[in-house]
Amino acid sequence: MGMRGRTYPIMFVNGVALEYRLVPGDPSKPTLVLLHEGLGCVAMWKNFPDLLAAITGCTVFVYSREGYGGSDPIALPRPLEYMTREAIEVLPNVLACAGIKRYVLIGHSDGASIALVYAGNTKDPGLCSVVVIAPHVIAEECGIDSIKTIDAAFCDGGLRRRLHRYHGTNVDCAFLGWRGAWLDPNFMHWTIVADLAGIEVPLLLIQGCEDEYGTMQQLREIEGAVRSTPKTVELRDCGHSPHFDCADETVAAIAEFCRQTASAKKLERR
Repeated sequence: MGMRGRTYPIMFVNGVALEYRLVPGDPSKPTLVLLHEGLGCVAMWKNFPDLLAAITGCTVFVYSREGYGGSDPIALPRPLEYMTREAIEVLPNVLACAGIKRYVLIGHSDGASIALVYAGNTKDPGLCSVVVIAPHVIAEECGIDSIKTIDAAFCDGGLRRRLHRYHGTNVDCAFLGWRGAWLDPNFMHWTIVADLAGIEVPLLLIQGCEDEYGTMQQLREIEGAVRSTPKTVELRDCGHSPHFDCADETVAAIAEFCRQTASAKKLERR
């Protein structure tokens, strides 16, 4: 992991080595592009990409952002607008380098925020739809408090050891970069709500009712800002990772959403 012992193949984007994984599927269908959470990477999706590919028939593409997993490290501190930078400056080049023409963005947590900013600022006809899992569009006290708790667990060493399995030499880069931004006092003013009005594609929102990093207010903010009516799935007995806590329901919801939006697209073309 990190700079040595890479598990996955790499691609060079803006001169930066990014690890990626591709689960093959039907080339006539859009590719599902997964954007990981603030402490995530390719390996931390575990078998979720395989489940998605199996039930949708789509190719699934996953990559680790700079500073995570086996990708190149990044200079710290991360800027407070790091998610917007990833959406505007990096993601379009990732898609181009991977040769992905038609796609659905599926983002979790920080990855969901990146997907929303990208969708709100692109006119790419290849973007078919967006799925966001536990999205953040504003900073909430409960999320900041949860990050303070996890920060203590990292400093005690237990969490660092667990994350090292996935991030290797990038473990401090990944954690400290994420924590540094979210716990900056100015981050309480962070919001991407203004980007949402530009979203023109179908949108699926998935949120756990027991999410310790964000409340249903995140979904209400999105629903109030976008021009269309998103499809919303609220899952009981589910925390911040619906794709693990409620994997069957989450995969089924994404598959049905992709099927419905693909059917609607065909009707439009007639």
